[in-house]
Amino acid sequence: MERIEFEGAGVTIVADAVGPQNAPPVLFMHGGGQTRQSWGEAITKAAQHGYRAISVDLRGHGESGWSPGGKYDIEAFSSDIRKIVATFGQPPVLVGASLGGLTGLTLAASPPPPVRGLVLVDVAVHLEEEGTKEIGDFMESAPNGFANLEEAADAVAAYLPHRPRPKDTSGLMRNLRLREDGRLHWHWDPAFTRIDPKERRGFATDFEAAAKRLKLPVLLIRGGRSRVLSPEGAQAFLRLVPQAEFVDVAGADHMVAGDANDSFNDAVFTFLAEHMPLPGPLPGR
Repeated sequence: MERIEFEGAGVTIVADAVGPQNAPPVLFMHGGGQTRQSWGEAITKAAQHGYRAISVDLRGHGESGWSPGGKYDIEAFSSDIRKIVATFGQPPVLVGASLGGLTGLTLAASPPPPVRGLVLVDVAVHLEEEGTKEIGDFMESAPNGFANLEEAADAVAAYLPHRPRPKDTSGLMRNLRLREDGRLHWHWDPAFTRIDPKERRGFATDFEAAAKRLKLPVLLIRGGRSRVLSPEGAQAFLRLVPQAEFVDVAGADHMVAGDANDSFNDAVFTFLAEHMPLPGPLPGR
């Protein structure tokens, strides 16, 4: 896996890339508060299938740059991705979870650059306020950071009670930063959590109008236990985008790729095989 850097719209965007450089590209974008490592095995599997997989840290997240002016509206995120996609030799399929999905929706609805397909992971036009508030509350819950790794692991376990607490919590360090105060803080720019709540839910963009403009293949994946995207919200999106395909992953919460990696991968690669087929048989098939 190769660590690469792109020039976004005024910030440096860090990414992991794997797979043949000239293969059809698949760009993965994480949700708010996550990093490019949040996709589980999906990136490696994409390369094994013969695609060029690129997973980015969105601005203000992971190793990517923080916006000097604290600019974290959806247009800022999509402007970064537009510049990245413009460097590809061919149109990609965009795979976006939550914030990354809304970023992909905005870009796909208003080319250039052209996009070949869009996969939305537990996000659509109409989201549940209670579920989105839970995410925001977690991101704001430790403004003073943590004294040690175990405190951070306890916070994650309380936020994700459906996931077993790992015995080895060292991997959590990828999501933490040691600051000058000597405490561990989450990786994201604190300015991201200070967005007005209405903007955090809607990012001042008319996503319904954007959805109606989508002409490309679309796949909507919902976590069956999600409190962010309800069954009604998913059906409302499917009415707006008649060509969209839909997969409901039983047992998965909002972070579908982490909760049900195999089911998530099956849905994504079935979609890719249909709408961005590779020349010749796919490896392993």
